[in-house]
This record gives sequence, structure tokens and C-alpha cells, in this order.
Amino acid sequence: MWTIPTYILAAFGEISGCFAFWVWLRLDRSPWWLIPGVASLGLFAWALTRIKADFAGRAYAAYGGIYILASLVWMWVVEGSRPDRWDTVGAVICILGAAIIIFGPRGAQ
Repeated sequence: MWTIPTYILAAFGEISGCFAFWVWLRLDRSPWWLIPGVASLGLFAWALTRIKADFAGRAYAAYGGIYILASLVWMWVVEGSRPDRWDTVGAVICILGAAIIIFGPRGAQ
């Protein structure tokens, strides 16, 4: 029940943390941006460990699709650049893959 919201929390923690480093290094802003950046990356790591999965690799693989969609939402909302049709098609494919990994039936391994 909490899997998808937890993945979304992890994605926005990672994206905002990395964006803080981007702002510092690429936009030549204050190194004070690193403080919320590191905190956000800590939130990302913590949230990803809350995912109910038997293996870390499976949790990370499914997260990849969520991260791609969240990155495009970030680009649109925060950076003001609307995703184009190819961004959208790619994100849909990735979300389908993530859904298969997250919700696929698991038998004996």
C-alpha cells in the first residue's frame, strides 16, 4: 500500500538533492545549497530502504522507472520545461516496466 508513495518520496529526495548540487556547481550558487542537498539525499536513501522487497536490486530496478517519471515532472514543475512526446512515451514504457517489477507475481526462486 505504501510502496508507490515511498518510491515517490525517494525520487523527489534524490532529485532535489542532486538538483542542489546542480545549482551550486552549474548555476554557480552558494555552497550553502549543499546542506539541503545532502539532507535530501539522506531522505532518498532512507526512503528507498523502506520499500518492501526481498532484494535490494529489485527495489532499485523498480525505482528506476519511478525516478524517470519524477525527473520529468521536476523538469516541468521546477525548471519550467514541459516534457515532449518522446519524454512521455519513454516515461510510460519505464513505468510499465517498474509496475511489472513491483506487482509481478513472485513464485519460488
